[in-house]
Amino acid sequence: MNAWLLTCNRDVFDLDSFRRDGHELQSWSVVRYRRELADGDRFVMWITGPKGGLIGRGRFTGPPTQQASHPDEYWQEDPGQRWYAPLVMDEWLDEPVPRSEFTEDPRFVSASPFRTLFAGNPHRLSDDQWGAFSEAFDQRRTTASREWGLRPGDTIRRGDLHDLYGGSPTGDISTRPGAENLLLFTSPHTDHGQGCRNGWAEDGTFRYIGEDWAGDQGFSSTNDAAIRDHAREGLALRLFDGDGDDVRYVGEFAVDPAAPYTYADVSEPGGGSMRRVMQFHLVPVGIASQPATVPVGCEYRVADDTVEPAAATPGPLNADLTTRNLRAHRRLQNDLAAAARERGMTVLSPGAADPDFDLAWRKGDDDLVVCEVKSLTRTNEARQMRLGVGQLLDYHDLLRTRTSNVRAVLWVEHEPTDARWLGICRRAGIELAWPGREADILT
Repeated sequence: MNAWLLTCNRDVFDLDSFRRDGHELQSWSVVRYRRELADGDRFVMWITGPKGGLIGRGRFTGPPTQQASHPDEYWQEDPGQRWYAPLVMDEWLDEPVPRSEFTEDPRFVSASPFRTLFAGNPHRLSDDQWGAFSEAFDQRRTTASREWGLRPGDTIRRGDLHDLYGGSPTGDISTRPGAENLLLFTSPHTDHGQGCRNGWAEDGTFRYIGEDWAGDQGFSSTNDAAIRDHAREGLALRLFDGDGDDVRYVGEFAVDPAAPYTYADVSEPGGGSMRRVMQFHLVPVGIASQPATVPVGCEYRVADDTVEPAAATPGPLNADLTTRNLRAHRRLQNDLAAAARERGMTVLSPGAADPDFDLAWRKGDDDLVVCEVKSLTRTNEARQMRLGVGQLLDYHDLLRTRTSNVRAVLWVEHEPTDARWLGICRRAGIELAWPGREADILT
């Protein structure tokens, strides 16, 4: 990715008043290198003039487009039709870093952008020059500038993320002394052994596997202890999806205080001896609504229908997750997924950025069916049906902004004994079905 310098002339645009009045920059005019500007490119903002200097940095979020400007009280004159590049500002400094602090730096001697500040935006920066500006930010970062600036769904280069908030650019768990955030990274492709992956569980928590890929996991690991103790230490858990150069912010999570973690016995990745891993139970903090640009789901993962639920350590066993109900639930889920796949559907499991639905499927790009599965017994039918209806209303509301057409399906073990549920689901816009009625929902 490229790095750039953008200039602002206070005599043309009153950036100081614009920021002081609570506005956020969403684009900036560019006249050069338009074909080279790309989503994710980094930039610094420079104020020209005798009292100017380095004032902010951010990321472009797409290619520039030509559009009419919107003159207001911050412009000295109508800017007219221009090319604008969309962007996000990641950080502002309270005061500009003056040009004099960079002119003697050898990284600016041979090809200094300061020699062409009179030319139109943007100005190209070398990696070394970007590094020099990053060092200046690190030296002057204020409490306000360290405040969390990413929104759920935002994508950022992992290196830039650590430039802003510290921590190691490698590993799945990252923090640093004195930090306010503990950064967690996940990917649907990461397997910790015998299919043990990070992901949503039946109890609505996101299960996050602890540190270390060999041997038993335990709280001798500094990072695992930091996750366990994050609330007491005042650390915010920030979850990111992705294992490459670019990662997507999912949202803030917290360890479930009632049942913070469980253990699982798995073989080491690639086979070998058995080991014990920790699965932290994370719950979302608030509603982490995702923008329409975030795709829904990942490749379907077959659920293990031979598993027996284990009591949380510490914490009591969830009474709904008896061995019988859990196995029945997973068989229902896997059988429905197989039936959908036979009919040409693309079957999905929830990703880290999704609500914790059981499965979903698509026949085309525009239609999405989100499904909740419930096992039923004579004693738990009312509770299971109430739970399923409420979950689907929540899932539908969260996903309707991310795809043009969403259907909600409640797939149950058999026809409910109380016929009232047929009308309740119909009035709620939920399709209720059970084995033998696959054709009703797989259309």
